[in-house]
Amino acid sequence: MATAGVARIETAHFEDDGRLPNSRLPVILYRGAIVPDAIDPAASFEHRFAENGWVPLWRWSVYPFHHYHSTVHEVLGVASGHAVLRLGGRNGQNFDVGAGDVVLLPGGTGHKRVAADSSFLDLIKPYRVGAGTHDLALSRIASIPLPESDPVTGKNGPLGRLWATA
Repeated sequence: MATAGVARIETAHFEDDGRLPNSRLPVILYRGAIVPDAIDPAASFEHRFAENGWVPLWRWSVYPFHHYHSTVHEVLGVASGHAVLRLGGRNGQNFDVGAGDVVLLPGGTGHKRVAADSSFLDLIKPYRVGAGTHDLALSRIASIPLPESDPVTGKNGPLGRLWATA
């Protein structure tokens, strides 16, 4: 499986807007993190995530409406195409993502697909499974354990450093 060096790491924080709790932990965007496989673009992401303890669950896209997960840290690997994702809910920010990018969403972070080309495929890999409403979700989000390894770079990746200080 081909691997790209992480060209750039970006982070973003979003406040609770009363509908979407978001998180005290930052979103982490890994730009150009993984080179998609030429025959099966998603396979490179699935392999990397699995070897770092993030078990692949499904291939699809991002829902076109605001949502979040109250018992999940979610990693999105962009296997092909390009999209605009709205992170942080209505008061959040749009991010352009393309093949090779990885987006790590801490539990509670609002997200939706704003636009995408016809070849957009991302991989959604929860760390833990579950869901809930805003008021009930706050305590569940706070109790989500921090992952033991970064989905892209493993045990010594930026996730540990960035999330430990939040």
